[in-house]
Amino acid sequence: MAILLISVFCTLFVLGFPVALSIVLPSIGYILYEDLTIEMIAQRMLYAMDSFPLIAVPVFIFAGNLMNSSGITDRIFRFADTLVGRIPGGLAQVNIFGSLIFAGISGAALADVGGLGKVEIKAMREKGFDPAFSGAVTAASAIVGPIFPPSIPLIIYGTVTSVSTVKLLIAGIGPALVCVAMLMTMTAVISLKRGYPRAPRWPTWRALLAAFLPAIPALLAPVFLVTGMLSGLFTPTEAAAVVVVYIILVSSLAYRELTWQHVLQCALDTLRASAGILLIVAAASIFGWILSVEQVPQAVAKFMVSISDNKYVLLLIVNIGLLIAGMFLDSTTATLLIVPIIAGPLVAVGIDPVHLGLITIFNLMIGLVTPPMGLSLFLISDIANVTIRQVIREMIPFYFPLVITLVLITLVPEISTWLPSLMDR
Repeated sequence: MAILLISVFCTLFVLGFPVALSIVLPSIGYILYEDLTIEMIAQRMLYAMDSFPLIAVPVFIFAGNLMNSSGITDRIFRFADTLVGRIPGGLAQVNIFGSLIFAGISGAALADVGGLGKVEIKAMREKGFDPAFSGAVTAASAIVGPIFPPSIPLIIYGTVTSVSTVKLLIAGIGPALVCVAMLMTMTAVISLKRGYPRAPRWPTWRALLAAFLPAIPALLAPVFLVTGMLSGLFTPTEAAAVVVVYIILVSSLAYRELTWQHVLQCALDTLRASAGILLIVAAASIFGWILSVEQVPQAVAKFMVSISDNKYVLLLIVNIGLLIAGMFLDSTTATLLIVPIIAGPLVAVGIDPVHLGLITIFNLMIGLVTPPMGLSLFLISDIANVTIRQVIREMIPFYFPLVITLVLITLVPEISTWLPSLMDR
């Protein structure tokens, strides 16, 4: 029955059914076939929604939307341009560094692409950068968003596995910094080879201060967020609400660009995005419950242990599987369907669940920029006004730093676990 259930899901998904329907329809068929009460569907969906950490998802989406409407994005870009514009690659390096700063508030890859992407690609095009290269840099750097705190995918992972969400969010800082360093290095190599422009000189202290002062309120948001969670001042869910209030205050009092019309539009956009994510969460809860009833996690655990009890061999298998899954499924669906199955056997052989969380999400984020279903590729091709084929061709060099980062995260767990371990002292 489990094999049949998964086969029907895959068939519906390939045929183009919405993800939620692809999950729900075979689940309903199973419940009817097993002569279970139809009320079980509503019960499991409501149970999945009754989660305090999940409240953070729509609130962080709202925070990202507010940033795009309040002038914060422009000020982040100007500061990043002044700070790193002299490095080989110029605005391409600004693109990557700006994504790191923006990630400290948005928590989502597609928010980074849609937020900073429009500003960055337009500026890079005007400076003579190839539009497809600009799009590739933007898509690759947006991977940082879902691993640097706050992170919507990590919050969902924590909900599924009951792992401390605070530890997961703090654990993302190290991998995000490693990823940014790798991407900036590759960008410098490509830019030197192609002769892309950069700032003519390093900024003076006066110029740096002039760009830094307007950006201070935006730059303080991630610092305030991380410090508050580490100190126990607020939970990640409460942090989401704090960030929204902070952005509204900064935008209305300091920048004075946010209007009530902007807030209303941001709220509507948040409702649309959140409804899609939470519907998938609810649908996947039924699917996951059926898989557990059919003892699929136990069967997978037995199969994996029969292959090897070496954690690195198992991690290699899981990395390959997650990379493939990420090419076809969005991160929310993949996390909800795959993590409950693989987490048990991997934790049993000694893999830290926090470490596993970063491996999982980073794999799925690479899937966002990998054909055939990489959502970031479609979005960035629309923003940059180039074809998918052109973006993919320019993306090829960036897969190397992304894979190297993934290998480092996998083989050196301290990159992810060192900061969370300080919380236990």
